[in-house]
Amino acid sequence: QVADKKCGHLPGKQLVPIQEMVDRLEAAGEGKTDPDFVLIARTDARAGEGFEGALERAKAYLEAGADMIFPEALQSLEEFQKFAESVSVPILANMTEFGKSPLLTAQELEAAGVKMAIYPQTCLRILMKASEEVLNEILERGTQAGVVDKMQTREELYQLLDYEGWKV
Repeated sequence: QVADKKCGHLPGKQLVPIQEMVDRLEAAGEGKTDPDFVLIARTDARAGEGFEGALERAKAYLEAGADMIFPEALQSLEEFQKFAESVSVPILANMTEFGKSPLLTAQELEAAGVKMAIYPQTCLRILMKASEEVLNEILERGTQAGVVDKMQTREELYQLLDYEGWKV
């Protein structure tokens, strides 16, 4: 996308020309010093250029040296499968809530040929909803006592963090 980048699931995105993205990927590839570094090329073209446009871009990005493709906002399990079958490198699925892609299971994605899935907002959305709830409780009642039963206990936190193992 052009700067300023928008969320891939929102309308009105403007994409850089294919050649500009190819140039960026080639430059990134030339700068790789770690053989384990994975160059992931994202395309937001599905929304404005359709599935075939996104696939055309992905193939150009592969030729430019991409190790993995991130086709943003594919709209069905079938699209993920067709995309995975059409490129010679792994693809990544963005399983963000309230977006264009359906919320598919890890098993469905794996069966479709997707090699990596990200859940970029899942924990944040849960945390923000819980924060809103506790702050409203304090605002309305003057205390958090009404939501303590929903909280992680000190013991649970320490166990999760291996608190005793970190003591010096």
